[in-house]
Amino acid sequence: MADLVSNLMGLAPEAILVVAGLVFLLVGAFGGRKISGPVILAIVVTLLVASGVVLKTAPESSLSLFAGALVVDYLAVFGKFSALVAAALSLLLAYQYLRAENRLSSEFGILVLFATVGMMIMVSANDLLSMYMGVEMQSLALYVLAASNRDSLRSSESGLKYFVLGALSSGLLLYGASLIYGFSGTTRFDGIAEIASQSPSIGLMVGIVFLLCGLAFKISAAPFHMWTPDVYEGAPTPVTAFFAVAPKIAAIVLIARILFGPFQHMISDWQQVVIALAVLSMIIGFLGTIMQSNFKRLMAYSSVANMGYALIAIATGTQEGLRSLLFYMGLYLITTIGLFACMLAMRRAEGMVEQIEDLAGLSKTKPALAIVLSMLLFSVAGIPPMAGFFGKYFVFMAAVDANLTWLAIVGAVASVVGAFVYLRLIKIIWFDEAAAPFIPVTISQAGIAGASALLMLPGAIWLLPALYEWARLAAGSLFGHG
Repeated sequence: MADLVSNLMGLAPEAILVVAGLVFLLVGAFGGRKISGPVILAIVVTLLVASGVVLKTAPESSLSLFAGALVVDYLAVFGKFSALVAAALSLLLAYQYLRAENRLSSEFGILVLFATVGMMIMVSANDLLSMYMGVEMQSLALYVLAASNRDSLRSSESGLKYFVLGALSSGLLLYGASLIYGFSGTTRFDGIAEIASQSPSIGLMVGIVFLLCGLAFKISAAPFHMWTPDVYEGAPTPVTAFFAVAPKIAAIVLIARILFGPFQHMISDWQQVVIALAVLSMIIGFLGTIMQSNFKRLMAYSSVANMGYALIAIATGTQEGLRSLLFYMGLYLITTIGLFACMLAMRRAEGMVEQIEDLAGLSKTKPALAIVLSMLLFSVAGIPPMAGFFGKYFVFMAAVDANLTWLAIVGAVASVVGAFVYLRLIKIIWFDEAAAPFIPVTISQAGIAGASALLMLPGAIWLLPALYEWARLAAGSLFGHG
């Protein structure tokens, strides 16, 4: 009994979300649409409370739960906190969007909440079974969210496409997990690590490849990105914002935990696979952005390219690489949410603005919004001295230290191509003829966008050291030292 209580205390944030989700489900069922708005706002508060509990209950050393099926360490804390913050900000954006579209529903927030629980299980997974449970709990909620606008053919199509391809990726993931279990005789990561270090086999390597293919789909790494542009374009914009951040951070942390944990001694086997995914993601991602006229599709290909940089950090196989990965993903969260907040703040009487050409002359019609959007674009492009530059810089330095200088050069060249795309957007914002004016910006959208932009400024000097220190602690917890 004492062990059960101890295990549940270790999962206090997840328990809070599950209990709250069941309560909100009942409240929404009996209260109907008239209380949908308050329920969504209450879910935002619940997510923020859970994020506080995650920080408050962070253990000094790694904590094993449920006989090793789950682990709570600084890496898990980083992943959980990031997913919770991304979910809360996405729901704040969704509240304004759904209210304007007259489609407020409590089920929307509840699905986001349960998807977040799945992500929290993913980042704490220390067993193939708990890993799969977290991935599927997240995925099932995301499939429904993608098709949540039942009046839109595009939304229904994106949900169906995401479901079909997601089922394929889950099959690859499960097949890889079964191979790893078959050749190691255990589902626990520590047991797999012992077998992999003593007697690695071709069967284990094949299992790793299938596992990576399944998880590459979750992070939209090329060539498993084919679903991303259509789903991003068809899903409601706040859902796209959520898709672009939270699931990717959870999956990246899970990939890092698997490769840097049980398969650390097989780095020479899996490193080339990760490098191939990284190079393809950067090339296909940035080439894809050049040809886009829709802002959401552009963000889809941009996310593919960004995952390429994250995979460079993973390919190093070092503690410095993991540190740079987490630092980069923290900045990615802030900038991506900020960009989608800017997009949601651009609305006309006929509906949401999604085309890049609609940004024309934004500096004349909404100068404050133009400044915020430009700052975020400069950061995403990696232009110094914006924070995004330091994210890429640390990734490249980790690659150089791991004798992957050529990969860092490929990343730098790809970054130049990406900068061209983002600077073209800035040119449209500031120098093209003004388009029709927008409806006034709501407070939450303007606040999130503005805060994101300010955090990208070099003036936010406290952010970079604090984020880097947290990334250092998280990386150290996986490698056994700080």
